[in-house]
Amino acid sequence: MTNRRSFLKKGAVAASGVTLAANTAANAQSNAGNQGARYQTPRFKIGSRLLFQGDSITDMKWGRNEKDRNHYLGHSYVFLIAARLGVDIPEAKLDFYNRGMSGHTVGDLRKRWQKDAVDMNPDLLSILIGVNDVGRTLESGVDVGKWEKDYRHILTESRKANSALRLVLLDPFVVSSGKLKTEAEFRKRRDQVDRLLPIVEKLAKEFNAVHIKTQEIFDSASETVSPEHWIWDGVHPLPQGHELIARNWIQSVSDRWSSAE
Repeated sequence: MTNRRSFLKKGAVAASGVTLAANTAANAQSNAGNQGARYQTPRFKIGSRLLFQGDSITDMKWGRNEKDRNHYLGHSYVFLIAARLGVDIPEAKLDFYNRGMSGHTVGDLRKRWQKDAVDMNPDLLSILIGVNDVGRTLESGVDVGKWEKDYRHILTESRKANSALRLVLLDPFVVSSGKLKTEAEFRKRRDQVDRLLPIVEKLAKEFNAVHIKTQEIFDSASETVSPEHWIWDGVHPLPQGHELIARNWIQSVSDRWSSAE
């Protein structure tokens, strides 16, 4: 088990001067049943740029003024991932960017993709999208064909720009809490979310992306602790909900990239 104090004193630990060795973090497993608290830190090329895209769940008021280093990542799971990896592998000198936009759909991502994704030239791209596509089409239902087409387009454009781009795709999710506490309101949204989950899985396989089954994670956590503990309004996570995402994100990324490729 890594001694954190001695670890921080060791400085740079690089393989061939490029990739970092995996280090085991000594965190206990959560009572919620997730595995994200027990993880190996992933390997990254030193100075890697990590870009997070999505809607309000990712956004969480990240600072549009990049000179304001107190607020530039917002207070979502992005902030928590950056904080933990910044402690665990400081020598990696990771460069984090949050470009989530509150209210956005996958179609909105497509409209701003060149500027807010491709031109930023990330080494790793993480996407969480879909809840607004569901919310705006409750009566008619999500056009899953168009949703898949738009999602595939942004992934294709990103891979064209960087064939070595690492991709992380997170499932959209809802739980029965807050305004979605009643069975009728919850089912209207959950039935539509369930139509999107196979598409994310399909695209993750097609683009060799890490697939984080966020809906399953919250479903499992809600069996131990009530959904209100994680998400206050059925859609937006509380701090512990964002931590749940962050832990599982690090775990999943580490499982894929804890050794040199």
